[in-house]
Amino acid sequence: MNYWLMKSEPDVFSILDLKRDKTTIWDGVRNYQARNFLRTMQVGDLAFFYHSNTSPPGIVGLMRVVEPNLDDPTQFDPQSDYYDAKSSPAAPRWQTVKVEFAEVFAETLTLDTLRQTFSPEELLVVRQGNRLSVIPVEGAIAQRILQMVGSKS
Repeated sequence: MNYWLMKSEPDVFSILDLKRDKTTIWDGVRNYQARNFLRTMQVGDLAFFYHSNTSPPGIVGLMRVVEPNLDDPTQFDPQSDYYDAKSSPAAPRWQTVKVEFAEVFAETLTLDTLRQTFSPEELLVVRQGNRLSVIPVEGAIAQRILQMVGSKS
């Protein structure tokens, strides 16, 4: 199993939205490196749900990959903010995954706490200037995060 950290702005889509909906397609990623990470995800991988562009930003819960290697449908929709005119169903440029809700943490594991606990080499989200919305998390680091929040997963 692999571990990931995936960011969303809570006013766009929050952990509570995922809890309500049970599953969602993680659409709208338009960075090639983040897309490449999405392409490597497998069924059963766990992802930390990170609320960004909020106060305080941080890890708020956990989700599980249930369907990998999906074409992001927003790339084909001219009405979508994520439309890509250079992409077509025959040659899609953007892939995504379907995730399911796993857990809401009792408290947000804030970015400040993450910075105090992990080095930039250990956890990319604390690296200055890192703006990727999807990043890998090494297994030992993921286990430390799960222990910090008292997760059952």
